[in-house]
Amino acid sequence: MPDLPPTVFVLFGATGDLAARMVLPAFDRLDRRGLLPPDWRLVGSGRGERSDDDFRQLVADALAEHGDGEPSAGLPGRLRFAGGGFTPDDPGQLADAVARAREELGEGAQLVHYLAVPPEAFAGTTRALDAHGLAESSRVVFEKPYGTSPDGFRELDELVHSVFDEEQVFRIDHFLGKEGTQDLHVLRFANGLFSSVWSREHVAQVQVDVPETLDVADRAEFYDATGAVLDMLVTHLFQVAAEVAMEPPASLTPADLQEAREAVLAAFRPLAREDVVLGQFEGYRDLDDVADDSRTDTFVAARLHVDTDRWRGVPFLLRTGKQMAESQQRVTLVVRRPDGPVGALPGGGNTVSLSLSGAGALDLGLVAKRPGPDLELAVAGTTLDLGAVPGGDPLPAYASLIHDVLVGDRSLFTTSAGLAHAWRAVRPVLDDPPELRPYAPGSWGPAEAAALADPCGWVLGS
Repeated sequence: MPDLPPTVFVLFGATGDLAARMVLPAFDRLDRRGLLPPDWRLVGSGRGERSDDDFRQLVADALAEHGDGEPSAGLPGRLRFAGGGFTPDDPGQLADAVARAREELGEGAQLVHYLAVPPEAFAGTTRALDAHGLAESSRVVFEKPYGTSPDGFRELDELVHSVFDEEQVFRIDHFLGKEGTQDLHVLRFANGLFSSVWSREHVAQVQVDVPETLDVADRAEFYDATGAVLDMLVTHLFQVAAEVAMEPPASLTPADLQEAREAVLAAFRPLAREDVVLGQFEGYRDLDDVADDSRTDTFVAARLHVDTDRWRGVPFLLRTGKQMAESQQRVTLVVRRPDGPVGALPGGGNTVSLSLSGAGALDLGLVAKRPGPDLELAVAGTTLDLGAVPGGDPLPAYASLIHDVLVGDRSLFTTSAGLAHAWRAVRPVLDDPPELRPYAPGSWGPAEAAALADPCGWVLGS
């Protein structure tokens, strides 16, 4: 654990849903674990007027619903609130609140801004940080999506780089902070059993599958302006696919990991229209805050091609959607059937699958002899709960990534160059989207998506 300087955190959108569900519980968890600096302050920024005590109560309510219950003992005394909004023309109460917090912490206090606000607020907040002298020597965390179109990404990125150096910028994608995603590195690079088969010679398909049973009723207004492609495909699913497909980095240092991820994102072939299925669950347009003629996609399945020697010809199948049959977060390598004396094999074997939920789990699908007098083949499976590894003490993804911001570790954050490659790959679908297909809630999505996974078929739902 490195020595951490006193730190002032500024949380924009402190009274919003994302802060309540993810960010504030992460700070509480880090404080309980002793992973925050010895002295720190959290200044919540919002439009309305609210006292520090009111903010403390809001935080307590958020932790009661989404966290570990009561706030950690030291948390309430470190909380401050700055109302009045924050724009380039008017800093509200924030500039004074940050100045007081820095004075309390003394010389050398670092400043970290966390933008838990809608993407359309990123540009204005960035300009305001520059206008009011709060950008210099600070670190800034941007939530996803970082831009809502290829052109919007480019404009935002140019603005951000006019205010911050790239080393100051942390673009968060919490799927990269998941224990299961980080397990991909160790599973592949530290185990010859897997590293030797991690290529087109042995893998028929890669499936990155994130179905959700949840609907969007609690954030329909945000979701209807975003959809599955922007909310999940160009962000989480592309980044996880890059983790699977990257070439072995020179080391697991942040610079080498980011370079390897950027290189493989550059090899993503732009998606063809026939390789994408978009869907919308029946009843979506009946939700409050959703237009009666909404064309927003709540489901996307895509067949992505990675044009590298290692993966050429192997489809990467990406799928996610709301109101589906199960909730899973899973990466599966479908291994090619071996040549040899064994004839027909039952389906469902020859898979290496990693759950990204929680602390992660490794699942192997094997073909085995069915016990008995005859030589009959059957599918067997075994699971290794990675959370049960001796000495393990996993952190939730948001807590892990906030800690990385503190120590300046950018290995699990997206880069400007990597995101530019991702937007290039998804642009054809945004410019000319395929027909929106209806699907029944509780299903596996539109029937047309099944054909994308031929000849192996989707592992989940088969």
